[in-house]
Amino acid sequence: MSNWFQQSVVDPGRLRLFCFFVAFIAAFAFIRFSVRMIRAQVKWWPGNVTPGGVHIHHAVFGLVLMCVGGVGGLAVQDSDSGWAAVAAALLGIGMALLLDEFALVLFLKDVYWSEQGRLSVEVVFVAIALCGLAVLGWVPAGFDPGPAGRVAAYLGIILTLIVNLVFTAVCLLKGKVWCGVLGVYIGLIALVGAIRLARPGSPWARWRYPPGSRKMARARAREQRYAQPVHRLRIWFQDLIAGRPDHR
Repeated sequence: MSNWFQQSVVDPGRLRLFCFFVAFIAAFAFIRFSVRMIRAQVKWWPGNVTPGGVHIHHAVFGLVLMCVGGVGGLAVQDSDSGWAAVAAALLGIGMALLLDEFALVLFLKDVYWSEQGRLSVEVVFVAIALCGLAVLGWVPAGFDPGPAGRVAAYLGIILTLIVNLVFTAVCLLKGKVWCGVLGVYIGLIALVGAIRLARPGSPWARWRYPPGSRKMARARAREQRYAQPVHRLRIWFQDLIAGRPDHR
């Protein structure tokens, strides 16, 4: 295990990213456990932070930790030092606390336990997926600049990134969020998602699939047959990890 950590994390220079990733997941797990204990009104759990009767959301603590971790990481010169790892971990903790209340920040109201609050969990899961791929060594569109001075190689990489970005944007417009997210790293996923039919409620379907058209009928049939079971499974998993909203 130590050999794997040295060869896969330390030697490639991904120590800070690894510390960020682990701290991010640990902080998200902790804060979700905390809010579920508060929601259940467990007597032995400390509860909300309310100095002077003002409820301080954990996004505030997240912002502070992100500032400390970000500035601290810039100040540390040695990227493999313990202080660099600490700064990265603080950044990860802060980002987890902030993204856990992403929906609250977006809608500017407390929607934490509402259906709108699911957006925060979705964003956290997307962040975990992207960071996890980065820790494993995946880079967007296989980006590898290679030796300096190879102009043709750089032009090829830039063209690949642009094409992959177009496919990713099409996936998002078609309502295929996970294809778009994973497609940033794995171009084939973005290509497949961009080619296949859009989801019926997506912007792409509203623009290009007229009501009553054959494509809209196929999109709705595919949504009912494939997407809805996956959606129910995803909701079940989200509720298991993050808790069920008050109104469903």
